[in-house]
Amino acid sequence: MVTKTQPVTAEAATAPTIDDSAPTSSIANRFVSTAEVTVSKIFPAGFGWQSASIVADGAGFEADTLNFALTTGAGDFVGVLTGHTAYYAAKKAITGSEDINMKAEAQTGFLLATAAFCSGTGWQPIVNTLQGMNLSFASVFAGTWVGCGTLFYLGLRGGRTIFSSMEHIEEPTYENSKNDASLSVAIGGATGFFVGTDAAYLPDQNFLINVVGIADGTPDLTGCAIAGSSTALGFATCQSAFNVAFPAGKCWND
Repeated sequence: MVTKTQPVTAEAATAPTIDDSAPTSSIANRFVSTAEVTVSKIFPAGFGWQSASIVADGAGFEADTLNFALTTGAGDFVGVLTGHTAYYAAKKAITGSEDINMKAEAQTGFLLATAAFCSGTGWQPIVNTLQGMNLSFASVFAGTWVGCGTLFYLGLRGGRTIFSSMEHIEEPTYENSKNDASLSVAIGGATGFFVGTDAAYLPDQNFLINVVGIADGTPDLTGCAIAGSSTALGFATCQSAFNVAFPAGKCWND
C-alpha cells in the first residue's frame, strides 16, 4: 500500500489513519473516528481551557478581560496540539504503523489547534454577553454553540489560507469547506455543553449541572477533568447524530 502524501483535508485532519481498503463510510468506522477525536482533541481542549482559566485567575485576569480570553484560548490551543500529536505518536509507537506520518500529524494538530484557539478565545466573551442579557440557560447554551462553532469554522478556513504552504495542510476549497462546516457544528456542540460547567448561572435551568457542573470548592484538577468531560460529551452527542444521519461519503470523518 502506498503511503498518502497529499495535503490534509478536513476528514484526514481529524479521522484516524486507517487502511485504504477499509469501508471508511461505514457507521462503525465513523464511531471509531469519533472516539479517537474525542480522546485525542476534544477532552484535551476542555481540560486545557479550564487549566488556563486557573492560570489566568492566578494572574489576576478578570473573566471579562481580553487577557483572560486570550489565555484560555491559548490553553485550548495547547490542549488540542498536545493531545493530537501525543495520541498519534503513541499510536504509531504501539502499532508500528508506517501509515502514520508524524510530520503530517503535527501540521494537522497545528491547524486544528489554531481553530480551537479562535473558539476557545471567544467562549468566555460570548457566554458573558449572553448571560449579561439575562437569557435563559437554553439560550446561552444554543448561542454559545452557534458562536463558538462559527469561530472554529473561521479559524479552520483562515488557517487553511495562511498555512497552506505547509506540505500537509490543504488550501481552502469548496469541497473541504463542507467538511469543515460539519466538523465545526460538532465542535460547537462541545462548547455548548461546556456552558453546563457553570453551576452558578440559573442552576434550576441547567440540565447539565448534575453531569458536568463545577461547583465552588471543586479541586482544580477535578474541575479540569470535568471540563474536558463536558466538551467530550457535547462533541460525542452531536457527532453521533451526524454519524447516523449523514449519507455514506458525506460526513467529514468518512
